Amino acid sequence: MDKELGKILIIDDDEDVLIAAKLLLKKHAKEVIIEKNPKKIPFLMNNGTYDVILLDMNFSKDTTSGKEGFYWLEQILEADPQAVVILITAFGDVEMAVKALKEGATDFVLKPWQNEKLLATLSAAIKLKQSYKEVSKLKSAKKQLEDDINKSFKDIIGDSPAMKNVFSIIDKVAGTDANVLILGENGTGKELVARAIHQRSLRKDNVFVGVDMGAITETLFESELFGHKKGAFTDAKEDRAGRFEVASNGSLFLDEIGNLSMPLQSKLLTALQGRQVTRIGANKPIDVDIRLICATNMPVYEMVSENTFRQDLLYRINTVEIHLPPLRDRQGDIELLASHFVKVYCDKYRKPTKKIAPSTMKKLEKYAWPGNIRELQHAIERAIIMSDGQALMPDDFFFLVQKADANTEASDNLNLDDVEKNVILKAINKHSGNISKAAKELGLTRASLYRRLEKHGL
Repeated sequence: MDKELGKILIIDDDEDVLIAAKLLLKKHAKEVIIEKNPKKIPFLMNNGTYDVILLDMNFSKDTTSGKEGFYWLEQILEADPQAVVILITAFGDVEMAVKALKEGATDFVLKPWQNEKLLATLSAAIKLKQSYKEVSKLKSAKKQLEDDINKSFKDIIGDSPAMKNVFSIIDKVAGTDANVLILGENGTGKELVARAIHQRSLRKDNVFVGVDMGAITETLFESELFGHKKGAFTDAKEDRAGRFEVASNGSLFLDEIGNLSMPLQSKLLTALQGRQVTRIGANKPIDVDIRLICATNMPVYEMVSENTFRQDLLYRINTVEIHLPPLRDRQGDIELLASHFVKVYCDKYRKPTKKIAPSTMKKLEKYAWPGNIRELQHAIERAIIMSDGQALMPDDFFFLVQKADANTEASDNLNLDDVEKNVILKAINKHSGNISKAAKELGLTRASLYRRLEKHGL
């Protein structure tokens, strides 16, 4: 017999029944809560979670019909649709039992009960509750896997010495469960490297969950990462597993981790150290088993010195570091990448595969690519859409403006759109493609800067 029946709530207006049940069950359960007044059920449901609820069907107002029991059953299931409720009554019959089961009860017992029978019923109910939790987690994991499959994952492209070094580190670290920190400018392919590590790991058959930490607000941080119970806050309309829980047995990728505030860093560190999370509105922690991969374009070591990034968190996440080189430092890979993106976008837009003219390739290799691979990808896509010829010519990339050119044009051209474009280019070049720093200097949010980059085709 399982000695761990979890947390049990018993509601019955007969004090003798409550005391007898508690004396029996406290030997087998982690916690037994008894309540004589059913009107306290909403309070109890809002302030706690229970593995099993034992609910009397008949209270003092109505001792035979079971209507009160059905009413409170409905209230319990409205508060927690996955609640496991066992109804108890001294006036049970088959018809009432069938109705109770149809309306959401898990089981039905008669009092006076046989102790062994009650314990067996509770044990079965606990297993059912665990299966509900597992189904909920599997549904979240299935959705994440489907989203993951729909993303265009391609192997990392590169033949330069810098990238060969990256491949070597990936091969060494992938088969372990070591935490990995990927450092590099925006657009260098940090998420692609994280996925490559997962695909080559022992966890490859389980889910890969990616989280953009820079896009999560302070108020949603715990809900997104740790999950919540229904009713925990205004928009919590159902129980939801957090990203840690969904990623359990798989890999969790925390992108833009350098953007977290110090209070959020502290909450994250606590979860990583204890390997447990607690959903908002719940009291019981949930064990998680994740392989952690983090990434940032921020100078985290300088941030530690400036006390804007926790040193103990950095030590926790950087067992192995991978430094991704910017595209300007791997010019030999530009032709490989450009040819790859030409094929991808010719297929996507159903155009005959175009060639890249030698003069065009020289222009692409000469350009500094402050936005790195992402900028090259967008440039090729735009050129494929707009080009009418069989080959991509230098004029198809007229929008690529070097830093020096931007400064010259800005001094003579007073067109507002051109001025804005040139100022943005100058800020991005000044900060070596770091979008966060460029946005800060321009007095914009990251999202606003990205919108302007898209507007100007950058």
